Amino acid sequence: MKNVTIIAAIGKNRELGRNNDLIWHLPDDLKFFKENTLGKPIVMGLNTLYSLPRKLKDRQYIVLTNQKVELDDDIIVAKSLDELLDIIKKRTDEVMIIGGASIYRQMIDYADKMLLTEVDAECKDADVYFPEFDKNDWNSEVLSSHVTLEDIPYKHLVYTRK
Repeated sequence: MKNVTIIAAIGKNRELGRNNDLIWHLPDDLKFFKENTLGKPIVMGLNTLYSLPRKLKDRQYIVLTNQKVELDDDIIVAKSLDELLDIIKKRTDEVMIIGGASIYRQMIDYADKMLLTEVDAECKDADVYFPEFDKNDWNSEVLSSHVTLEDIPYKHLVYTRK
């Protein structure tokens, strides 16, 4: 789909999170996330919704879950992948997939772009991982490189489907 972008921060082994939280807290990466999602719809699973520290301003929430939940009226709930895809197909704007692991796994074949923060570190006790993907199917470009105060290098890359 031409309007689906995945955004994630992953470690050397595709680590995404631990205990329903981010592994690395990278201020420049949080800024990158904000810059790339502001004013756009963001798709997430229920665990990701609950892990957010607060409601993110100026973003339309779309939550994929088959659970019966009471959410704010302004949150769109898709009860199946097919329903989510129908919602996305009706949109002309860029839709950002923000996680978690199950949502990435379900949506990676539909994305035409990925904005990945690749952290040059490992987390041995990570409990969720980004799905494997064949880098030969994607063109990649480094957007920027950074080093944290703890000397952990990371870079922002854009992957576009070939």
